[in-house]
Amino acid sequence: MRNNVKTLALMAVLGALFVLVGQVFGGTGGAIIAFGIAALMNFGMYFFSEKIALRSARARPVEEHELPNVYTIVRSLAQRENMPMPRIYLIESPQPNAFATGRSPKHAAVAVTTGILQLMDHQELEGVLAHELSHVRNRDILISTIAATVAVALSFLVRIAFWTGMGRDRNDNNPVGLIIGLVSIILAPLAAMVIQMAISRSREYEADRSGAEMTGSPLALARALGKLEAGTSRIPMEVDPSTAQLFIADPLKAFGRRGSRGFGGMTRLFSTHPPIPDRVERLTEMAQGIR
Repeated sequence: MRNNVKTLALMAVLGALFVLVGQVFGGTGGAIIAFGIAALMNFGMYFFSEKIALRSARARPVEEHELPNVYTIVRSLAQRENMPMPRIYLIESPQPNAFATGRSPKHAAVAVTTGILQLMDHQELEGVLAHELSHVRNRDILISTIAATVAVALSFLVRIAFWTGMGRDRNDNNPVGLIIGLVSIILAPLAAMVIQMAISRSREYEADRSGAEMTGSPLALARALGKLEAGTSRIPMEVDPSTAQLFIADPLKAFGRRGSRGFGGMTRLFSTHPPIPDRVERLTEMAQGIR
């Protein structure tokens, strides 16, 4: 519940930031135009993100006889949650990882790597798959798309203002307005990106929690995350950075594009995934009844 409230609060802040910048540069009309253009762009991404993500990860569809264990676990979890059975995909990669995609439970797909199948025991794999089904059930793809729409619209609005001088007439004789405009050009897109990343991290925490509730075993998911931390740190995986946030663990970590265990302040702000040690700690506290 706390993560859902945090997500709503971040979305509200992101929306308020967009409205504020829109009023500064282009008034209500300019803000609406920028939002409409960004919404059209992300509308297409929303409907085609599933195919893009699967193609980017080089995932191939598999039949039940190829991955009977995965099918059994996913089917059991889906039936327990009264969800449609998602399609199952396999990624030929030694890195242990998994992701779910799809705009709704009826259009969902779950992909696992060969590495995770070799590394996880049954309970740990169940915890990972429950985490991914939680993303589907919680409609996190939709939430991410809305956040991306506002963030892209905000950046688009600021760029238009920069190149066209939008709002210049109002600000030329107003030093305070000019300063606000310049600060907005520099900081608004950065702030939108930070908020968007914070929403992504919040949804990961929420998927951990609801996935653990789904299986009734927070410690199994905690063990799985510990193995994922070690595996993703050592074994590289070639994926498009734009789809990296879909995975349960950062697939680009072995390339050094993310922070280490410590997650320094600035690095953490721009990370799509929360630190795995923090996630393990939360799951451990959940198992102990603290959370």
